[in-house]
Amino acid sequence: MGARMKPAEGAMTLAEMKEFAGFAAATQRYVRRSLDIGLERDDALSRWSRDVVEAASIRAQARIYERLPEIRALVPDDSGLDAVEPFMAPLISVTAFDLGQGRLTSFSAYRFLYERLIGAEVRPWLPSAFCSAAALPNLHPDLRRKLLQSISEAAATASGWSNRQPAFYPQWVEKVDGASLSH
Repeated sequence: MGARMKPAEGAMTLAEMKEFAGFAAATQRYVRRSLDIGLERDDALSRWSRDVVEAASIRAQARIYERLPEIRALVPDDSGLDAVEPFMAPLISVTAFDLGQGRLTSFSAYRFLYERLIGAEVRPWLPSAFCSAAALPNLHPDLRRKLLQSISEAAATASGWSNRQPAFYPQWVEKVDGASLSH
């Protein structure tokens, strides 16, 4: 008999699906594309590039995301300052790239993506990486303002974080011809 999901797990998965559904279409597309690149799920270039500009962006993102295994290996298990610099510097750099693409327009979209790219253990570090990258001068002042205003006080000052791994990993969905469904 197959493994069954506990009711709480199903409710959390549904909550993750609802959160993803609340993101703008461009954000949803960017999250799926990023997961394909960062988790090496599919050929992101052939699936996601619609033109030469987007192809170049995907190639650049793939180069930046080569740092993800290093970041995953360096997630500190405590707040010791000796572990922060080697971890935060690459995390902020990758975050700055993603925020600079203009598709992750809120802390919640960023958190949603990075919990999946790196794992639940990165949660305590996401507010500081997000705020650091969002405040960098390479972003347009209007985007910096929007990003920094999107993080709630509760997210910025949380006293604890869940260690439950995400359950919902959005993927590409092929369009289905409505006429073929009626046969």
